[in-house]
Formats: sequence, C-alpha cells, structure tokens
Amino acid sequence: MVVDLLHPARIGMVNFINTAPFYEVWQQTVKRPEWQITEAPPTTLNRMLYGGELDLGFVSSHEYGIHPHLYKILGGLSISATGSVGSVFLFASDDPVHLDGAEVLLSSQSQTSVALVKIILEEFVGVAPCYQAGAIPQDDDTPLPQAIMAIGDDALRLKQRGIYPVCLDLSEVWYEKTGLPFVFAVWAVREEFCQHDPITVVEIHHELQRCIKEGRQQLPAICQVVAPRIPMSVQDCHDYLSKIEYDLGDKKIQGLELFFDYLIRRGEGDAAALPLDICDED
Repeated sequence: MVVDLLHPARIGMVNFINTAPFYEVWQQTVKRPEWQITEAPPTTLNRMLYGGELDLGFVSSHEYGIHPHLYKILGGLSISATGSVGSVFLFASDDPVHLDGAEVLLSSQSQTSVALVKIILEEFVGVAPCYQAGAIPQDDDTPLPQAIMAIGDDALRLKQRGIYPVCLDLSEVWYEKTGLPFVFAVWAVREEFCQHDPITVVEIHHELQRCIKEGRQQLPAICQVVAPRIPMSVQDCHDYLSKIEYDLGDKKIQGLELFFDYLIRRGEGDAAALPLDICDED
C-alpha cells in the first residue's frame, strides 16, 4: 500500500490517563503514519508548540492565553470539568487560609494549573505563599513542603498515599466561586498550519471527535487497561474518568474567557486572547 505523506502533521499528545478515553481509541484506530505523535507533559508540549516543533496539540489553556496570536483553538474540544475534576489538587497540611508566606510546591507539568492555584490562593483565599516549582516527591523519604499542587497521574498517586489532611480539588473550588466549568487544556493549532494545510486540520479534528465519541462508549474496557498505571481500582478509574469532559460548549468558553480575564488583570495574559479565536470543525 502506498502511503500519502504529502500532508504530514506534528501532533502533541498528553499521555496522562485523563486522555485515555480518546487516546486509547486513537492509538488503536488512527492509521496515519504521516501524523507524527509526540507524547509529553503539558508544559513540554506548550514549549514545543510555541517553538514551532509541533503543528497542533493538546496544550495548557494558559499557553493560548499568553500567546493567542500564534494559535487557533479547535472548536468543541477540551479537557475540562464542571465541578470536581479529581486530578488537579492542592494538598496541604493545614487550611489554605494559613498558607500566607508558606512554601507551596508547584508541579512543573502544567502552566494552567499553576496559574489556577495562584488565582485561588491569592484572589479567592487572600494569601500570598512562597511558590517553588519542581517535581512531585514520589517516595515517603523526601521532606514535604507545607503544600503541594499536583496534577494528572502524580496527583492521583499522591491522593492514594493520603499524606496530607487537606486535599482541595481546584476545579471544584473554581466552580464554587465562579459558577463556571474550568478548562484545563485546549487543542491549539499554529496559525500558519491552519493556513497552509486546512484540509489536514479538518481531518485531524474529525478523528479527534470520533475518538472521543467511541472512547466514551468503550470507557469500562479502557479503564481495565489504564487503571494499573496509577495503580487504582478499575471502579475508581471509571469514577474519575467519568468526571472528565472533552467538549468546549458555551459555558466552557465563558469559563475559559473568565480565566483569561484573570490572567490579563494579573499581568500574566495577553489581551488578544479575548475573544477566543476558534476554528470550527468544518
């Protein structure tokens, strides 16, 4: 069989288990060798997309918020939650109101969650911690700070260990304070790739939508495969992945725009991020 390599694409994919409901289907069913996949944490994909090493990818919402002139957002796609997300936590030894001046370790894997925890602590709680970025300790021998913000599989493992008495789900706090969902990641496409090869963008968009739909239908079987990666029980995995949302409806757009508005007011975002530049599926 002759493979058409005239339309290559460099795609960034996060391989946390929160992407499993569509990425497992993608790996099994998308047979397009000209679409090169790079698996990495969000911050690495952010850097690669910004630097032109990727054409599109699932990246931190924050990346779009600080460099909106470089990207379009694929419509209808996100990693988000309405209320609890179950894998983005602030773990603390005491109530967050006591974190003023305290050391808070921030995961180096996600720009969005770092910005979110700062908004929650500084704007909602009213404290000014001392932030340190770094890797999340994986063993019981490493001295722990007063609080840790962890995401994805690291957060799931840290929660399983039960070290900290306080465990705040950051998406849940955001929802309680704003009444809106929180969007952690978007599918961002470099502007020049949209212009150079719009047909490939549409094809990838269609495949992602299909994989999400089929992944939802296959969720019990997918949980059997991915639960041991944490490890966690299959039922806990199913409960967790059932909370993750992959759409980008009107409420999600409102929540994303409010997040960008906070970034802009805090001097961390680009005003050009509003309104969103969304590329529709067709």
